[in-house]
Amino acid sequence: MTREKPKNLWLSRWGFILAATGSAVGLGNIWKFPYITGEYGGGAFVLMYLACILAIGIPVMMTEIAIGRRGRGSPIDAIGRVVRENGGNPLWKAVGGMAMLAGFMILCFYVVVAGWAFAYTWKMLDGSLAATSVEALGGVFETHNANPWQLGGWSVLVALLTLWIVAKGVQKGIENAVRWMMPGLALMLIALVGYAFTSGSFSAGFGFLFHFDASKITGEALLAALGHAFFTLSLASGAILTYGSYIPDGQSIARTTFIVALCDTCVALLAGLAIFPIIFANGMSPSAGPGLIFMSLPLAFQQMPFGTAFGVLFFAMVSIAALTSAISMIEASVAYLNEKHGISRLRAAIGAGAVLLVISLLAMLSFNLLAGWTPLGKNFFDWLDYLTSRWMMPLGGIFMVLLAGYALRGEIMRDELGLPPAGYALWLFMVRYVSPVLIMVVFLHALGWLMFDPIAQWYWIAGAIGLLAVAGEVLRPRVMPVLTGR
Repeated sequence: MTREKPKNLWLSRWGFILAATGSAVGLGNIWKFPYITGEYGGGAFVLMYLACILAIGIPVMMTEIAIGRRGRGSPIDAIGRVVRENGGNPLWKAVGGMAMLAGFMILCFYVVVAGWAFAYTWKMLDGSLAATSVEALGGVFETHNANPWQLGGWSVLVALLTLWIVAKGVQKGIENAVRWMMPGLALMLIALVGYAFTSGSFSAGFGFLFHFDASKITGEALLAALGHAFFTLSLASGAILTYGSYIPDGQSIARTTFIVALCDTCVALLAGLAIFPIIFANGMSPSAGPGLIFMSLPLAFQQMPFGTAFGVLFFAMVSIAALTSAISMIEASVAYLNEKHGISRLRAAIGAGAVLLVISLLAMLSFNLLAGWTPLGKNFFDWLDYLTSRWMMPLGGIFMVLLAGYALRGEIMRDELGLPPAGYALWLFMVRYVSPVLIMVVFLHALGWLMFDPIAQWYWIAGAIGLLAVAGEVLRPRVMPVLTGR
């Protein structure tokens, strides 16, 4: 079968690395990862997290990039072409469809969250955050969300900026944007770490993040590491698979994946080094949840020399991180409309944007006019988050590794990955046996259905991996025709 010719390509390997890192780096890296690192044991958690990145993040990311480059298209088209090359069941395209839908649904509520960062950049400038207590700043945050015009205006701004960049194309739009946004984000982050170094509590912040305490290696910490490792790299959302379809042939997928994972982790740790010394220097608690960024930090900046300038710099950095993630979430949908249906990128972006604006406005109204509408105990914003993070993405990840590990002929992924025999054997073992079990653990934990402690009762995970390995080798000849359709 003749391989699909690429319609779009990154100008360089760094174009993909910057775009993929931008997709991975978001509000979760700048707030959640530093916080859960300190909460779950600092250095002990970092080691668990890195192990989970190796066990889930890198194998699944390599899989998505390889399928994207092999199929050269949106998730639906790329998986469809690879399956056709394999002579397999076309129903596998549904996995791509679910990934695209998950990414789009995430974006529908993410633009609201990103709007907070954009709004707070302005609020730092105009003095709206000149409060004297965390409680007062909490009132500013609630007032902002209660005003549908204000909250909606910032959300629409994020959506329009995202669509404008994507409409310009892969090279002129996305790659050009990340070429200045990601280095700009890195410079801002380094400047903030330098500012935190002068706070007088840098050693306390460093210790909070990196102090190793073996007693902190617990089942709860491992579950937090597993969950964050899976979600942080934008897996099973269509973003990485679509970005992978733009990688030129001949570039090492494994090397590129490791660089992206390393950059993502470094950004998260540097964010912690920027945030926590400032928090400790002002006698605040690092366990303030979302309020850490929107309530505690603004107050801390006000109490420090040049705090307003660095507060603006901080929220500008968060805004850039949010925008690079937003770009990746809608690219799969725009690529699908452009490539499959022949719609120009501009019209595809306008069409996808129209749907995005309607759904995102409903998510925004969950904080004010529709706050009382809570079907089955959740508002519209919460339902988007719940369905994507707890159901669609874990299931998408499981189906993706089943496709690559079982349904596709070995030579397809071997040729695309270009790994030496030992490297390919390791990737195949992880994708067939380790990653599915660990993703299932993430899935069951997210739903509250996990009935054991993964550290104290580690043998359940080891047994599941062993059982899957044995069953896979014994039953694969019988199961393969069902999975492949041949």
